[in-house]
Amino acid sequence: MSGMRDEMELREEAIRAHYGAASALLVGLDHAPRLAQAREVARVERSPGVTGTGRRFRSTTPGLVTRATVRAEGVRLTERVQAVGGDDLPTPAQAAVLQALRRGLAIALAMGEAVSDASGLVELKKANLEGRLPEARRAEFTELLGAEALAVLSVFANASGFLLGPQAGEQSVEIGEVEEVLTDNAPLALHGALWELDQDIALHATDEGALIATVLAFVEALSAKVRLRAENAPRIGAFTGAAWRVEADDLPIAGFTPSRKARGSSLVMQFKKPEEVVGNHIAKYQAMRLAKMLMAYDFERKLNPFAELGGFIFTFLGDGKPGTGKTTLIQMMAGLLNDYCKVAGYPFRYQNFGIDNIDSYQGKSGQNAKAFIQNVMDPAVIGFGTVDDIDQIAGKRGDRQSSAGQQEVTAVLMEAFAGANTVVRGNCTFGMFSNYPENVDDALRQRAGARFLVDGPQTRADYIDILALLLGKRHEIPLGDHDLFAAQEIKRAVAHSFANHNTPQEAGLRAVFAEVNARVGALDTIEKLGAYLKAIQEADPRFTGRAIKNITDAVKVRAMDFELPDEWMESPDLFLFKSYDEKVSMIGALRRPITAEMVIQEINRYADSEFRYADKSDEAAIEAMVRDMKRAEEAKRRYLEERE
Repeated sequence: MSGMRDEMELREEAIRAHYGAASALLVGLDHAPRLAQAREVARVERSPGVTGTGRRFRSTTPGLVTRATVRAEGVRLTERVQAVGGDDLPTPAQAAVLQALRRGLAIALAMGEAVSDASGLVELKKANLEGRLPEARRAEFTELLGAEALAVLSVFANASGFLLGPQAGEQSVEIGEVEEVLTDNAPLALHGALWELDQDIALHATDEGALIATVLAFVEALSAKVRLRAENAPRIGAFTGAAWRVEADDLPIAGFTPSRKARGSSLVMQFKKPEEVVGNHIAKYQAMRLAKMLMAYDFERKLNPFAELGGFIFTFLGDGKPGTGKTTLIQMMAGLLNDYCKVAGYPFRYQNFGIDNIDSYQGKSGQNAKAFIQNVMDPAVIGFGTVDDIDQIAGKRGDRQSSAGQQEVTAVLMEAFAGANTVVRGNCTFGMFSNYPENVDDALRQRAGARFLVDGPQTRADYIDILALLLGKRHEIPLGDHDLFAAQEIKRAVAHSFANHNTPQEAGLRAVFAEVNARVGALDTIEKLGAYLKAIQEADPRFTGRAIKNITDAVKVRAMDFELPDEWMESPDLFLFKSYDEKVSMIGALRRPITAEMVIQEINRYADSEFRYADKSDEAAIEAMVRDMKRAEEAKRRYLEERE
């Protein structure tokens, strides 16, 4: 049996015993909303002569349902789902939705029974029905009913989403927050959830793709809301203190933690091979290594050895002039990950957050950004997320030219990339790309742990190589005296590129470097390196502690500056399918010692980029102020002329 050893099995016969009650809930129930506002939705009309196939499911616990303030409405989810698309017969997609919901409800009801047995709620329910519940235990009874309701709602949401997950397509639906979360008792809790799901399907499920997307969005939102409510709920130990598994579905149930079935999106992209990326040596090398790093992720432990040992790149910023190869770099890395995941049988998910995700509706852009982050960070997949042209998508705080949507995206990305709740498991990475990184908010830009300077072809050999590559083979022009693609040999090119950073590239940083070297001598101790960092901070106050962290992270990446053998990716048994501890041992054996030269190069690489951004940003701000002053002077001159 897969999963943890201490998992208890939720027996199949216990689940199937609730199929009748689950079907009755889907066929019809009455519910008067108490927390949510009922929306105007179309009623589902019964076909002539069609009657319900099951009785209404009603709570048997007396005295716990508050008097409704509005008339109870009939909820017929089976008919609602089958009405999508207008076909007389249920389609495979509709059947999949109803089967997932019925199975999810049955699992939830079975879990409710197990929790009641473990907590002693069964005896209290019986005493309450017989009118002999002691007054002293009434508060305990209420709290245990609430804990059972939260457990049942959580399992219903997680099981339904887990079972329906493989049916998901590329379509997504934004339903907003789930409101009708009732915790008086488990039956009422399910009534409220199904009533709100019925409302959402009526509003959003315009076709079968939208139907599946709506149900998945609803159960994810319900799971998140219940998880939040459970943080301060009493007497939930009977549910959270044990781990369960539904063997037939391979479904793990571990408290309020979401259970997700791994699924990747089918990727349609024009992939590039590494040899088709000319120039950009350091960026190409780091992207290739990062792709292999991601493949070391352990799905059982939900952790990557590189994230534990150091050297994992969670976020990076690729910047360069237009046409230098940022898109090609994305295509290369996505292609490598796609191929590696196919060999290993891992689900791979690539997603780009683009300008079309910025919405004019307040809050919608932030919701889109959160959905993007959650999709890529899903611990059940290998994820690669990109934000292309981030200077157009995420606005600078305080910039009056940035829209509210751009400001929302900035806030979401900052929290996701280095917020208090950020957890780096090592299963995904995010790349931000820009032609004008100086226009990106300083704090967001500094959340990029690594910098990929995408400078394109540089040397004479680079330009010969790219010309030959783009011309293709359908010509008769001789190559001449040139060793094609020899300059792209990655190890030699990278060594040369790193050596270029022994001294700074930007004039402002060169002056700081020269002054510190003259004052303290060669930077060969931590004390001297610290003095250099302080001198940089004095020259640029934006060079903060976060910059030091990014530099040390980059140094740790250099310590992991080894190539995972290609055979490890081609034959999964050699590495990918080994246990987590074996992976840690194999990677640790390849680690290199950290040298002062590495630290100097990474300080210069990072500080060069910040000085470059700061100079361009300051110059752009000065030019804008000059234009404003000129306009003001011209306006004043015209005003005085009119008065005369």
